[in-house]
Amino acid sequence: MPALFHPGPCAYLPQMPAPSSLVREISACRLCAPRFALTATRHSPRPVPWFQTGARILIVGQAPGMRVHEAGRPFADRSGDRLRDWMGVPEPVFYDRSRIAIVPMAFCFPGYDAKGSDLPPPPICAQTWRARVMAELQPQVTLLVGGHAQRWHLGAAGRGGVTATVAGWRAHAPHIFPLPHPSWRNTAWLRRNPWFQAELLPELRATIAALLREDDDSAG
Repeated sequence: MPALFHPGPCAYLPQMPAPSSLVREISACRLCAPRFALTATRHSPRPVPWFQTGARILIVGQAPGMRVHEAGRPFADRSGDRLRDWMGVPEPVFYDRSRIAIVPMAFCFPGYDAKGSDLPPPPICAQTWRARVMAELQPQVTLLVGGHAQRWHLGAAGRGGVTATVAGWRAHAPHIFPLPHPSWRNTAWLRRNPWFQAELLPELRATIAALLREDDDSAG
């Protein structure tokens, strides 16, 4: 696999700026408390907003999982390891909100159903917050991770199923890259679709690396 992008002497560390008023509002949201109380997990809301104005790369996922709910940081699990590998970035860059915004279709862990499967993101979250968040962000590259993100952002072009949408990535690149979920449950999917690693990932990594180098050049 191609080498990871490594920042030079002016290496960025994760930024911890004062949260914007919108981030504070989202962090305080408890709209889904009654809904979550009825799930198998019976958990309380814990929104995980991870963005700030100026980030040029946007990751749109589905919703936090249990580990993210506990950690309070997006992709704080094995899925995050795989996603960072796909992007070719180390953790410090991935979690630098001045460079990469992570905005799922729902900010809270939705809980498990009776069979132990993740529940889908509640639509009320996107209905309440998404337009305001997207108005605050102006990304140059957007990664759409999974079917919920692809349907929202691509409309009809994202409704043919994840495999078909990801296979048609060239119609959206280099500004948008549809991706499967990086869950290790999708390892079989990756084996069945070798074009993803052979064709899409090199373009994704090159696009991200170019943006990060521009950031380094302007910072230097």
